[in-house]
Amino acid sequence: MTVLFLATALVHVLLVFLHVAPTNPISRQYSRQVNAWVFPLFEQNWRLFAPDPESVNRQISARTLHTAPDGSTQVSGWFDLTAVDNSSVRHNAFPSHTAQNMLRRAWSSYLETHGGDDLPRSQRALMIQQYLTNIASDRVTTRRHGTFESIQLRVITVPIAAPETPNGTDPSAAAPKPVETRYLPWWKVHAHGN
Repeated sequence: MTVLFLATALVHVLLVFLHVAPTNPISRQYSRQVNAWVFPLFEQNWRLFAPDPESVNRQISARTLHTAPDGSTQVSGWFDLTAVDNSSVRHNAFPSHTAQNMLRRAWSSYLETHGGDDLPRSQRALMIQQYLTNIASDRVTTRRHGTFESIQLRVITVPIAAPETPNGTDPSAAAPKPVETRYLPWWKVHAHGN
């Protein structure tokens, strides 16, 4: 058992090292295996040293679809996933990284891999789509009872106003950005206890 643990730890360190190291022949040759291990749980970035603060607030909600035995479809109301995360963080001296970032990072990765048309163009895009589906499904399942076959996400993006300058003028007052609402397609949910 100890040998297995040490071997797993060694492989993990090696794969993460190949991920964060400058591109080289070994990391290029094994990029598929490295990415399969690193994404999405062990992803590394440098935002700690050069933070990129959010310029928008996003409210991500989900609703589910269930087909009854008589063939009729039942669509649930919207369930606010972002509010669940916010309530886990608010008034918590030591909030978990999962509560703070999982949904937000999954959505950012979805935007990077899918763009505006919701079409996956790579295996990574499909993986991120499934990851986002799993997060939403798990969170809906833990707070609502009943089964469902499909889930749909709605993302409302509200721009954050720029801070006022010392002389009291608002530099962005001339052109406020509109609130955007985006509806993702219905995605099938694999039966995993819901």
